[in-house]
Formats: sequence, C-alpha cells, structure tokens
Amino acid sequence: MRLLFGLSALLIILFVASLLVGQGDISPMQSLRALWGADDPLIVMVLQEIRLPRALLATMVGASLGLSGAAMQGYLRNPLAEPGLIGVSGAAALGAVIALQTGLAAWFTLALPLMALAFALVAVVLILVLAGPRGASLTLILAGIAISALAGALTSLVLNLSPNPYAASEIIFWIMGSVADRSFSHVTLALPLMLLGWGLLLTLGRGLDALTLGEDAAEAMGVSLSSLRLRLLGGTAAAVGAATAVAGAVGFVGLIVPHLLRPLTGARPSMLLWASMLGGASMVLAADLTVRLVLPTRDLKLGVVMAIIGAPLFLHLIYRTRREIL
Repeated sequence: MRLLFGLSALLIILFVASLLVGQGDISPMQSLRALWGADDPLIVMVLQEIRLPRALLATMVGASLGLSGAAMQGYLRNPLAEPGLIGVSGAAALGAVIALQTGLAAWFTLALPLMALAFALVAVVLILVLAGPRGASLTLILAGIAISALAGALTSLVLNLSPNPYAASEIIFWIMGSVADRSFSHVTLALPLMLLGWGLLLTLGRGLDALTLGEDAAEAMGVSLSSLRLRLLGGTAAAVGAATAVAGAVGFVGLIVPHLLRPLTGARPSMLLWASMLGGASMVLAADLTVRLVLPTRDLKLGVVMAIIGAPLFLHLIYRTRREIL
C-alpha cells in the first residue's frame, strides 16, 4: 500500500506541475485562480481549455498504457509483452492515418479518433477469429503479430500513396504521438472507453495471480481462462484504442513501467496492475512536461521523448537481468 500511496502522491505533484508549467507569463497563483474562472478571461481560457485537457489526456493515456502493459505481461507471462503486441495500437493508428489521408479529419474534427477506435475494434474481432475462442497464449501472440504487421504495412501503403508531401508530413507528425492541441472533446470521447477498459483490466488481478502457478493450477482454482482472455482483449482494446485515437502512437510505457515496478510489488500481478496504472500516468505526465521545458518553441513530440527515455531504461533492464542470470 505504501507504494500505491507514493505513486499517487507523485501523480498529483506531476499533474499540478503540468497545469502550472507552460508558455506565457502566468504565476502559480494566477493559474490556480484561473482554474476556477476567477482571473483574466485570457488566462482562464489558457488554463481551462489548453492546459487542463492536456494534463487530463496525458494522465489517461499513461494510465491506459501502463495498466494494459501489466495485464498483457501477467496473462502471457512474457516480460516483453506490451499493448502493441496484439495489434490494437497499430490498427488504431491505421484508422487515424486513413482519416488524415482521405481528408475526413479536416471535414469532421472527431473523424480521426472515431476512425482509430473503429479500426481498434476490428483488430480485436480479427484476433478473436484468428486465435479462436480457446486458443493458447502463443496463438494469441502470433495472431497479434500478424495483425500488427498487416496494419504497419497498410499504414506504409497509405503514406506511399499520399497525394502531396503536406499530407504525408501531417501523418508522420501524428504517428509520433502528442497530447498538445487537444480539447475537452477528446477527453469526453476517450474517457468512457478508457473507464470501460480500466474496469475490465482491473478485474483480472485474482486470475493473473493464479496464473503465476500455471494454467492447470489456475483452472483448478476456479479461474476461467476464456473469460480472463476476453476481459484482457476487451479491456486492452478499449483503453489502448482510445489512447491511440486521441494521442497517436506513444510507445515504451506499457513495456517499461511494469518492468520498473515489478520488484516493488513482490511480483504480484494484482498489485502490479494498480502500480503500473499510476506509474504509467506519472511517466507520460513527466514526458509531457519535458516536451514543454526542453525546446519549448519547437513542436517536440511526446512519442519521440518517450522513446528517448524508454530505450536507455530498457537497455539498463536488459543489462540488470543478464547480471542476475549470470
């Protein structure tokens, strides 16, 4: 419990910092007053319509990716598993890219996230069809890899067929991932689906704890593996599909955060779910703050910063794991 309190405190500190940090000469007291609408109308607009939705989206996206990563690693018992492994984020990115390439995103503001969500749903249906209702974990991984590869190939094809370099540039920048220039429309679109995903994934704790003893032992303890897998796929699709739909592709969170927190939870998957949810939200908020503080006049993308932070951390984890084995 001490770990969860610590992560919650870190999340609150980073969330408040995310509200107070940004372009414009606005003092912390002005920012706090503006949140309640009691200041200059321009400052109120900056806080309520720019910084607040951005901080909320960073929190929601990070929580979704961290929680999904912990659930995937717990179910597949594979430390390299992450939400992108089952192809949901790749399919969502494909839907968003098609919306940009066809001009739907310019015609209707929410066409891009809606297309991304629709393609994420299609990916889940395809996984269920390919893996079968009682397929093993290996079948699920192979089906996810196949869908992810297909989505990546089709995304490249759409880029290849872009009508002009400006459309291609817009698509590439979107794929890099960001929570900048988002509004409460994106928050209200993504939040119900994310809540559904979080609800499904957080019910997996007992089943994932039992799975650490093996599938036969888990079934002997009354855990239904079919139900567990359906809740995992449904929850991951809802949470990660919604996150990709509003923020683009943000990598490494679902892979790194469970790795970092696992030793602090006693390797208990049920505890790791909550810890990764809070830790993922904190990591994305910290990365978004870095985007604003480093090169504030350039449009540095969140996905780029996450990759720069995540890759060295992952290399360190590989080195530490190798030393433990030796």
